[in-house]
Amino acid sequence: MNHLTRGLAGTHGHWVYTRCRQGGSMLDVRPRLCCDRIAGTASGVSASRRQQLKAAVFQEQSAADATAPAGTGPAAADTGDPATVPFSAAGQARRTAFGMVRDISPHVLVLASEEGESRITLSADATAWRGSPTDPAALRPGDHAVVRLRPPLRDVADRIWANIGRVTGTIVDRDADSLLVDEGATKPRQVVTIPPRAAGRIQVRFPNLEPGYLIDVIGVRGRGAVEAHIPATSQPVYPVSQLPAPAMVTGRPASTISGSATWHEPFEEPLGLLGVTYPALDPEAGCAENPVGGIPPGVARLPYLAIGSQVLIRNDCNGSSRALAVTGCAAVARLFNDRCVTCGTSPRGRIADLTLASFIALGGELERGCFNATMTIGR
Repeated sequence: MNHLTRGLAGTHGHWVYTRCRQGGSMLDVRPRLCCDRIAGTASGVSASRRQQLKAAVFQEQSAADATAPAGTGPAAADTGDPATVPFSAAGQARRTAFGMVRDISPHVLVLASEEGESRITLSADATAWRGSPTDPAALRPGDHAVVRLRPPLRDVADRIWANIGRVTGTIVDRDADSLLVDEGATKPRQVVTIPPRAAGRIQVRFPNLEPGYLIDVIGVRGRGAVEAHIPATSQPVYPVSQLPAPAMVTGRPASTISGSATWHEPFEEPLGLLGVTYPALDPEAGCAENPVGGIPPGVARLPYLAIGSQVLIRNDCNGSSRALAVTGCAAVARLFNDRCVTCGTSPRGRIADLTLASFIALGGELERGCFNATMTIGR
C-alpha cells in the first residue's frame, strides 16, 4: 500500500509529502495535482495566471514575515480600523510557532525548524493536545508541534498541538480498518484509520463510512495516515453523487455573510501563511477543484472572488477580526451544508477555509475544527 508520510523540510518550512511503500495492497494513494487537469492553450494560460497571482500573494506575505521573529507568524498592527489593518481593536494577534520537538521539560519546549532551534517557555497554565488534552510535558521528541504564543509575548506558549491532522473530503475506498479520502484535485489522497476507542464517537456523527460519502475528522498524523479521534462536523445525509439541486436565488449577494470558518493542513504553502481559501473563486480563475453537482440548498450565497482579493474574517466567538488575502480554492467546503456550534449555532455553510496560522491568529482552537464567523467582502 502506498502511503504518504510527512516531514518538516523545504525552503519555506513547508510540511512536505513523500512516497514510501509498505505492506498491503488495498488502498491506492495517488497525488493528484491541478496541472493534471489542464489541457489546451486557454487552460494553460489560465493556470499560468493563477500561479502568478498566487506567487504575488505569497511574496507579499513573505515580505511581511521578514519583520517577524523566526518561527512565528507575522506581526499584527492594531489601530482600531479593521478595514485597513490586520486586526480590529476587539482582537489581538496570536502568533504561531511551528517546528519539531527537540526537547521538552516541565518549563521549556525546544523546537527545531529550518531557522534553527528556538526555546519557548511553558507557563504554569499552558495546555497541550496530542489526540486528547494532555500536559505539555507529555510531548515527545520528534513530534510536530503547532504552538500558539501568548500575546504580546513572543516566547511563551499558551497552547500546543502535537501531530494534529485533519482530513476533509470524499471517501473513495475502504477496507477493514482504513479509509481512503479524496480531498480534491490539487491534493494527495489521504489514509484515515479509526481506532476502536474512537469508533463510537466518530460513527455517531458519520454513520456512512462508505465510498461516496463525505467525512471530516481531526486526529493524530502518524506515518502514512491520520488516526481519527474527533468528528469535525456531522455527515451530510447525501452522497456527493446525489447533491441536492442549488436553491433558486435572485438579486445580488450581500457583502457581509455569516457562516462557519474552518482550517486546513498546509500543502504547498508556507507554514506561517496568513490567508484563506475561498469556496467561490471566479470561474475565470479556473479552480481545478470544482465539485460534482451543484451547491446544496441553504449554503451561504457567496460572491465570486479572485485570488488576491481581501476579505475581513471575524471570529464571532471572541470578537477578533483579520483582513486576509484569498490564496486558493476551497471547493470541498461547498459540499458541507453544516453549522458550527463553537458559540451558539452559526448559519449553514462554510464561508472560509483558513490556513493554520490564520485560524489560530483569530483565536480558533484546532481540535474544535471551526468557529462561528462573519465575512465582509472588500469594496
